[in-house]
Amino acid sequence: MGDAQKLTPDEQIRSAREAYENGTDFTVAVEEEFAVLDPETLSLTNRFEELQAAAPGTPLEEHLVGELIASEVEVRTGRCQNFAEAAARIGERRVQLDELAGGLGVALAAVGTHPWSPWQEQRIIDTPHYRANDELLRYVVWRNNTFGLHVHVGIRGADRAIAVCNALRNYLPELLALSASSPIVEGVCTYLHSSRTEIFTRTFPRCGVPDAYDGWQGFEDYVRFLYATGSISEHTQIWWSVRTHLAFPTVEIRICDAQPDLEEARSLAALCYTLTARIARALDEGEPLPDHPHRLIEENFWRATRYGLAGELIDLSTGDVRPARARLERLLEWVAPVAEELGAAQYLAVPTANSAERQLAQYEDGMSLQEIYAGLVRRGAPVRG
Repeated sequence: MGDAQKLTPDEQIRSAREAYENGTDFTVAVEEEFAVLDPETLSLTNRFEELQAAAPGTPLEEHLVGELIASEVEVRTGRCQNFAEAAARIGERRVQLDELAGGLGVALAAVGTHPWSPWQEQRIIDTPHYRANDELLRYVVWRNNTFGLHVHVGIRGADRAIAVCNALRNYLPELLALSASSPIVEGVCTYLHSSRTEIFTRTFPRCGVPDAYDGWQGFEDYVRFLYATGSISEHTQIWWSVRTHLAFPTVEIRICDAQPDLEEARSLAALCYTLTARIARALDEGEPLPDHPHRLIEENFWRATRYGLAGELIDLSTGDVRPARARLERLLEWVAPVAEELGAAQYLAVPTANSAERQLAQYEDGMSLQEIYAGLVRRGAPVRG
């Protein structure tokens, strides 16, 4: 991404289009964001720079990066040729990060929000990128103490990548419902299954469900408009929940909450991957795909935010209201042939209860927020008490 950031906007856009035209279908990379915690109190602690300083010479040297605040760390699988490779890398990166953190006396958690640490106590890391976003967004960026899972899928062809993105918009609520892991924040149970979505997606500009674009040219016109009007200073300030990336020839799905459980992280990434590939195949074969108005997708987006996998979603083609689990099960059936072909079928599943449901059940049973969160922490460091 660094080289792309040095290009002028015009060079960047032309380079991106060329990269898509020469891209490779269905490569995959997964990015996971983790909270950096004090191992005794389990509160957020501003120690990212220590992790960064310890990474050189380890397997994480090229795969550990900062993500806004000093109490957060991101690890990346790197580009994988198939999903089996990515699934293995997700597990390897978690073990590597646990070992690195353990050596520094740090604990970790992969949950969409931290249950109690105040945003006022989190320090933004000192890089040109995040200093610029701090100056631009102020309170909006200060408040964004959230943690997600992103999936990049390689797509060949610039117009085709835009068409894949357009179709993926319709399925963002299903992916959000499945991934929901953040019902607790600011010391309260919000009863939202994804409070991360409200904090990040509802406050950042150019975030959430994007419009559909008229091919690459339509997308390019939009990006040029943003640059020309001074609305953005770099392409990463387009924060849509699904986007065509301008540094890599990938479609990036960004809607998902972080996942405490490794196998659920793999399963969620597998669905993002196979859904993207299934849509690309449908486009190639002339199979009809949903193309619903933004306002209707937003209805399901809210339902997924509020009720997650435990709620209901609307079939926007018929108006029927169905359990979210039933919608996910039908989606898994639709992607199954491509999942089998690409070796990802074994990872696909709809859990009996996802993380948000488990946390809410524990809360209703009388567990404290501290007890609930303690059960989600990756104890890469020795924890006393």
